[in-house]
Amino acid sequence: MLQLTLPRPVRSALWVVLLATASASASALELRWQPVAEGVYAHVGDTGARSTDNEGLNANIGLVVTPAGAVLIDSGATFRSARQILDAVGRITSQPLKWVINTGDQDHRWLGNGLFAAQGAQIIAHADARADMLDRGNDELQSLRAEVGAVVDGTVPTLPTHWLKGNDERLELGGVVFEFKHRGGAHTPGDTMVWLPQKNVLFTGDVVFVDRMLGVLPVSNTRHWLDTFAVIEQLQPRVLVPGHGSVTTVVTAKADTQAYLLALRAQMKKAVDDGVDVSAAVSAAVKSFDATPFMRLRNAADLMPGNASRIYLEIERE
Repeated sequence: MLQLTLPRPVRSALWVVLLATASASASALELRWQPVAEGVYAHVGDTGARSTDNEGLNANIGLVVTPAGAVLIDSGATFRSARQILDAVGRITSQPLKWVINTGDQDHRWLGNGLFAAQGAQIIAHADARADMLDRGNDELQSLRAEVGAVVDGTVPTLPTHWLKGNDERLELGGVVFEFKHRGGAHTPGDTMVWLPQKNVLFTGDVVFVDRMLGVLPVSNTRHWLDTFAVIEQLQPRVLVPGHGSVTTVVTAKADTQAYLLALRAQMKKAVDDGVDVSAAVSAAVKSFDATPFMRLRNAADLMPGNASRIYLEIERE
């Protein structure tokens, strides 16, 4: 098994982490990298709720190995899951971990940052995530504690060190091009997709959910979400790694994410235009909205009422 090569001070710090891990109870979380292109890997997380078994990491993460170092796409939900991710990186490559990209500002995208920042990795996110991270970071941590308990111990919300700005930015590491696509947020304000044009692979973060129903949060913006999805249609990636669910294609992403957002926005816009109040609109949406194409998605019945309510309020503000 290949081990991660790190400078001596970092190796010493890592050794302390490993000793702590060895003394702790065995972790139920098991990270498995699925190769999706040469030097590009994805871990497909649970499609269910956060739990002690998945240690809060019910989302997908990515790994890109370049000649100049490795790049992690999303850092996990806790310090403990970040340790598991670091160990999993070491099973793939001996390259040092140079960058950690946060594709959004929900817990499993960035709360693992602390471990990687302490080891000198550059943490990258879009600047639109910053205010939400500052505003909700501690609340996300407390909510996570209620769901997974002591698994969150040692987790400290840690901000990125490099902020992207604008709609499109391009960075390069070891000859591998990383293009960042941001259109004002989606599931969270900082949602940003990572396009690897040389690999024809797109990591969407929480812009795309497949296999399970997407969740509309109070901080979500579904109009911008659809604007961001339009970029996917323009890029037409050969491989699409969603934020949740199996590695997939544009066709499936359109069916499981875009079609649902379009249909529910249309339903709630009609309710707003007709002067129907939010409670009646949500009740009608749950009863009469043609959700048949989407009920096959995991968590659909539980998430539909909240999604309808938040989209109604969003359209009302528009």
